[in-house]
Amino acid sequence: MADLRYRRIVLKLSGEELSGNGREILDPRVLELVAQEVKAVHELGVQVALVVGGGNIVRGGDLSRRLGIEKVTADYMGMLATVINALALQEILESEGLATRVQSAIAMHEIAEPYIRRRAIRHLEKGRVVLFAAGTGNPYFTTDTAAALRAIEIEAGAVLMAKKGVAGVYDKDPTLYPDAVLLDRMTYLEFLNRGIQQVVDATAVSLCMDNNMDIWVFRLTEPGNVERIVRGEHVGTLIGGVP
Repeated sequence: MADLRYRRIVLKLSGEELSGNGREILDPRVLELVAQEVKAVHELGVQVALVVGGGNIVRGGDLSRRLGIEKVTADYMGMLATVINALALQEILESEGLATRVQSAIAMHEIAEPYIRRRAIRHLEKGRVVLFAAGTGNPYFTTDTAAALRAIEIEAGAVLMAKKGVAGVYDKDPTLYPDAVLLDRMTYLEFLNRGIQQVVDATAVSLCMDNNMDIWVFRLTEPGNVERIVRGEHVGTLIGGVP
């Protein structure tokens, strides 16, 4: 493990990432890719926790806007969607021979442990992959913020944010501007000042800035990217304290 940059990480997956091309709620090829990426770094001795979004099933903000559902209720619905995704990932990870635990910020004892920081750390130390579900357990907070919070709580080395369709952070929206340039690295303040919250939630970045936590924004669908990051290679965009 001496040549590894990080020995404990939080991998954040968007719900949209799990849907693949969007034709299915859960794309088995993406789930298998996630399992292989996690297994590869786990075999290196890296302790891995995951936080998954729920946008492939329910996006609280969209429900609130489109259907007039109260924002708090819509956000709780989104949290429940993340539990569904976490359970699916748990099954795929265990089919690869990995020991796992799902910890939920909303109590549902029949299917998941409650989130307890010390227990989560103990699971990681025993070589188990921990899946943090239900976000922070509170409305108005994104799963990006949940990933940052959990990473800080368990004293991870970095948050790895896998994004769908983008290789990192760009100087402008790459879906609108073909000449958009991928940014190699940027400070927390540079990111916040640019106001590009559609890539990573500003609250998550602020939390990481206050705790000097590295954030990597990268494309998951290129196999081996997670391992490259933990080995010290530069993949995607690094948001940190040093430009």
